[in-house]
Amino acid sequence: MVPEVSKLAAYTSRSVLRRLLAPASMPRQKAPDNSPARLSLISRHLAPTYPINTPYTVERIPSGIDTDLLRKVQSRKLSTTSPATMSQPVHPTLLIPGPIEFDDAVLQSMSHFSESHVSAGFIATFGETLTMLRKLFQTSDPASQPFVLSGSGTLGWDLVAANLIEAGEDVLVLGTGYFSDGFADCLRVYGANVTELKAPVGTKPTLAEVEKALSEKKYKAITITHVDTSTGVLSELKDLSALIHKVSPDTLIIVDGVCSVACEEIDFDAWGLDGVVTASQKAIGCPAGLSISMFSGRAMKAVENRKTPPAAYFASMKNWTPIMKNYEAKKPSYFATPSPQLVHALNTALTQILQKPISERFAGHKAASDKIKAAVTALGLKQVASNPDEQAHGMTAIYLPEGVKGADLLPILAKKGVVFAGGIHKEIVTKYIRFGHMGVSVLDPNRSDIDRAIKALKEGLTELGYKKA
Repeated sequence: MVPEVSKLAAYTSRSVLRRLLAPASMPRQKAPDNSPARLSLISRHLAPTYPINTPYTVERIPSGIDTDLLRKVQSRKLSTTSPATMSQPVHPTLLIPGPIEFDDAVLQSMSHFSESHVSAGFIATFGETLTMLRKLFQTSDPASQPFVLSGSGTLGWDLVAANLIEAGEDVLVLGTGYFSDGFADCLRVYGANVTELKAPVGTKPTLAEVEKALSEKKYKAITITHVDTSTGVLSELKDLSALIHKVSPDTLIIVDGVCSVACEEIDFDAWGLDGVVTASQKAIGCPAGLSISMFSGRAMKAVENRKTPPAAYFASMKNWTPIMKNYEAKKPSYFATPSPQLVHALNTALTQILQKPISERFAGHKAASDKIKAAVTALGLKQVASNPDEQAHGMTAIYLPEGVKGADLLPILAKKGVVFAGGIHKEIVTKYIRFGHMGVSVLDPNRSDIDRAIKALKEGLTELGYKKA
């Protein structure tokens, strides 16, 4: 093809393409006057005059950016009823210990249009979300630091092990099941010298045992699995933390709250906790994919005073702390890309949670738990956690009666429209099932999830030949 014809063809193709892409009924509009400033906010990583906002730059927000563009208040209509444009397909009710059933408004938030993680709207949402987490964890100490990272609840273990503990330092792990064992394994990967104080299946170490262990050795940290999802055992925190502060005041108190935050009381400041790690998909009621945590000023000092660099990159608090501080201050920042859609969903979930006093939420979970456990007892069944004082309020681990197998019962329950979980504790894995009861399934008065689940359990056992003794 001759050069002139080639140029004409290219020009014609571009002209046709522009006409095809241009909406016929939508006239071209003049760009807003503030577009250069707005573009500078979302594309600053491309401009040589705006340094990338990494944890290593001294200047956290370039003076050339107009921060008036950052929206300070998010306006979003929240509803527990399904909007006209959003409804969930009919599906079996998910009653496992996480993920849980999600509110329509939370799921609708996930459909937010794609946006930059340094855009004005997202910065406002993320900052507001971090501030709301302080209320959820019940901390007003400005030195406390929230983190929201892309990852599962397990990432919280890595945050603790890679940042608060240095290789060779001693950590006491209170063993209550599968997940406390996992926390211990994670700590060992990073070089911690781990001592496990284990209790028999279905129980937790006693205060006397903990006091004895703390008196025998100085520990950098102690980890407590608030609710071990494998057994349904609840570890009491208030008296335990008071004991630790008395016997070993320098020991950091770290809580695995993956299956407890937002359904069990956690008073971060009053109880003197140093770290609580959790996840989005359980009682908080947001789809899986976010590692959520809160660390005390004392814990953050421990990170700052490390003799060696954190043994991680993505999980390094030194990388993430300035980013979290900037987002909460409504300033654009970047280390690694967060998930805007999940953060929007978390924002909606937290807004719903905090519309009422958090104490009412805890009481609601306890009332539902008491009802379920009474029904389990009425059926002649036993719980893995036999002591009522050690039973979680967001789940129930139920021993199967003699002659009934979980592999037979769970499919029957699913056909009746409810999904329970099988066992995962290696010592009793085939002997029990797990019933999760968190979030909207127990707190939304318009739902009958719990009643239907109890009815299905009773009918399912009967179909398998079980009769109460």
